[in-house]
Amino acid sequence: MAMVENLSMTSIDLESNHSSQDIIEDHIETPEEKYENLLKRAQTEDLSEVSGIGCLYQSGVDRLGRPVVVFCGKWFPAHNIDLDKALLYLIYLLDPIVKGDYVIAYFHTLTSTNNYPSLHWLKDVYSVLPYKYKKNLKAFYIVHPTFWTKMMTWWFTTFMAPAIKSKLHSLPGVEHLYSAISKDQLEIPAYITEYDMATNGLHYFQPGPPTS
Repeated sequence: MAMVENLSMTSIDLESNHSSQDIIEDHIETPEEKYENLLKRAQTEDLSEVSGIGCLYQSGVDRLGRPVVVFCGKWFPAHNIDLDKALLYLIYLLDPIVKGDYVIAYFHTLTSTNNYPSLHWLKDVYSVLPYKYKKNLKAFYIVHPTFWTKMMTWWFTTFMAPAIKSKLHSLPGVEHLYSAISKDQLEIPAYITEYDMATNGLHYFQPGPPTS
């Protein structure tokens, strides 16, 4: 009799555990749900801590009318900032933009190790952003690249995002952007142009036809 009761109790315990597991699995967020929750937070939380830095902003459009997103690496305090809020601000700024085609201009000018986020964080950011971010990104310009950026982009496009490899363009100077982005559409900090002139000298670059 005791054996029967023990078997019955074991059966009840297993059913209870199974039911609990079903509840847990039912509440696991899908990638879409996770992004929507992050978007809601981005639209309601105070992100002035990140927005006030000025390292990420939209600057006009390129020669094909696509929004240009500028990221200044020197102004990103990777080791002295709330990275959760940094992700929320990224989503807040880009979500309306990435509904259509867009381009990114990343200025690596005068950055240091204090500006480099971890590979783990970059991987998390890339994985949480929906497909429209990758699909509608038409060009990613890296201005003033270094050995670090070359290694990072190689690793990232080889193991994480091979689909965007053809969209990456490393440029030695600001003037090389002018074939894609008109000078009057590109607002960048003075330190970038000062560094460019000190390093590359004054150039008179004649833009070619815009590329897709």
